Amino acid sequence: MISGILSSLSRLSIGNVQGTGRTFTTNTLPLYFNATQILCGEPLKKKKRIDPAILKRRFERKTRKLQKEIRRLERVKKTPKPILELQVPREIFTEKKLRIRNLPKIKEEVTAERKEIKDKWAHYKLLEYRKDMDTIQSILYSQEKALNALREESEELYQEAIQLDPVCLPYKISGATVTPAIVDYDIPDGDYTDITKKYEGE
Repeated sequence: MISGILSSLSRLSIGNVQGTGRTFTTNTLPLYFNATQILCGEPLKKKKRIDPAILKRRFERKTRKLQKEIRRLERVKKTPKPILELQVPREIFTEKKLRIRNLPKIKEEVTAERKEIKDKWAHYKLLEYRKDMDTIQSILYSQEKALNALREESEELYQEAIQLDPVCLPYKISGATVTPAIVDYDIPDGDYTDITKKYEGE
């Protein structure tokens, strides 16, 4: 009878019992009734009351810090990094008046003549370019036509014809490929001085 009750209880499952925040279950293990841990939440910690004056001072301190950082960034932005290669010597500024050239004004007839000469020269170079392109296209067409005719006669001769000719492209090199080491060479210890300039904002 007891075994029958236990067997019936082993198939019993009681879930979602939230009276005390625990769940009760039954199974066939030696411990027939199991209870989970308490699921009640921990009470919230009581917040400490802070004086409004302290909060105001903290906010003002953060504001001043941000304003100071903004002013520093604006000041750095207005001072560009100088390029030493493009700096003009100061003596050139003093000699500016001496270096100014008072060139005579060019007449309209001379300007028109120069423009006409430029146009003629551009037209001449265009015709020269077109003539060169036509010559190259004619040579390539003749070469391709001859290779196709040769290929119809003999594939072996065609493969030999498309190979590079070393006579037309001579290339010679002489000399040591690797420099030999000097025997008993005393390597001097050099001094290195970093003279790279540092600018604000880098």
